[in-house]
Amino acid sequence: MNPVRVGLLGLGTVGGGTANVLSRNQEEIARRAGRGIVISHAAARETSFPDVDTSGMEIGTDAFAVVDQPEVDIIVELIGGYEPARELVLRAIANGKHVVTANKALIAKHGNEIFAAAREKGVMVAFEAAVAGGIPIIKALREGLAANRIEWAAGIINGTGNFILTEMRDKGRDFADVLAEAQRLGYAEADPTFDVEGIDAAHKLTIIASIAFGIPLQFEKAYTEGIGHITREDVAFAEELGYRIKHLGVTRRTEKGVELRVHPTLIPGRRLIANVDGVMNAVLVKGDAVGPTLYYGAGAGREPTASAVVADLVDVTRTLTTDPGNRVPHLAFQPDALSDLPVLPMEEVETACYLRMQVADRPGVMADVTRILGDEGISIEALLQKEPVGGASDVSVIMLTHRVVEGRMNESIKRIEALDTVTGQVTRIRMETLDSN
Repeated sequence: MNPVRVGLLGLGTVGGGTANVLSRNQEEIARRAGRGIVISHAAARETSFPDVDTSGMEIGTDAFAVVDQPEVDIIVELIGGYEPARELVLRAIANGKHVVTANKALIAKHGNEIFAAAREKGVMVAFEAAVAGGIPIIKALREGLAANRIEWAAGIINGTGNFILTEMRDKGRDFADVLAEAQRLGYAEADPTFDVEGIDAAHKLTIIASIAFGIPLQFEKAYTEGIGHITREDVAFAEELGYRIKHLGVTRRTEKGVELRVHPTLIPGRRLIANVDGVMNAVLVKGDAVGPTLYYGAGAGREPTASAVVADLVDVTRTLTTDPGNRVPHLAFQPDALSDLPVLPMEEVETACYLRMQVADRPGVMADVTRILGDEGISIEALLQKEPVGGASDVSVIMLTHRVVEGRMNESIKRIEALDTVTGQVTRIRMETLDSN
């Protein structure tokens, strides 16, 4: 049987890794797929790649020429970003070609349109590498956990943020200092906004939520909060209380709708996911039948991501002759069975909270603060009050609250910050126990 011919768009880090993995493991891959898979055409800005096996490839700079190449069966899009990736993918689909992509931004924002076009043309769009690099979380949710009603998922799905928080905890460093190092090491971009503000994680979480709950992709409704306001003191206080701070993506099915949120989160230190450090990723999924399951591994990198891209190529190759109606649906559920369950606004989400504030060191201050919390029905689980440092007139007060609706906490924080005995802003970090309940 003739090999499947692949058109590769992008020969950068992941594209080069994909070419090398396909070449190095070609015999094993062919045994799994039932036929060979070869990259026949590629498009890239450069035409010389000393560390990539480009043998047998026709390399040019025009990505659209590759998409229009009649000999190509599958297009692998590794350019990234929204455009021209969207235009290229839609053109490939219009040409009757299957698509494999690692582009989480593209899928999160334009996936509904892309999948509809693919269904109309009877082709597949595979995107395992778009979420958590080499961790097969899409396949686990879509196939391995198909018997379950997924209750919630929570993930450390951005390695840059996890590296920063790990360094802050282990070495007592400040955020800005660690961010600069992450940039020097290549973990963070020159403009780190997508990583440290949670946008990258929100792209991935949007995809996870859609597959977990059978809802359309709704990236624009995801709540995102960054880690730039987290101090080394917050990290230390969390440890003292038995927690670790992680930049977590959380999605949960509730009676009212679906939670879709990315923010710094206190997690009990005994949880496995709380001990995922450095640039590693992990996703915790709770199904009603299986209980909690944890998926851990490299969330980025040349060959870990290439591993997922090639796995998608094998999947597509296996199903090239399958009736489109019998293929695994893009978002796990049949297209006409997607739910209209709404994504909840953040004000309606309920979480426990860590609060840190600077207050005047005099009687009655804590009574004022606790009265405000009580007015909103917020009870306190734990409290730490630190001694004044060097004769200072202010002290740090740290509280852990029981679960409360976000809107009530917002109102309480506004009233606490208005007290003349409270200096500056109140730091609020949400808490998740991530237990089996």
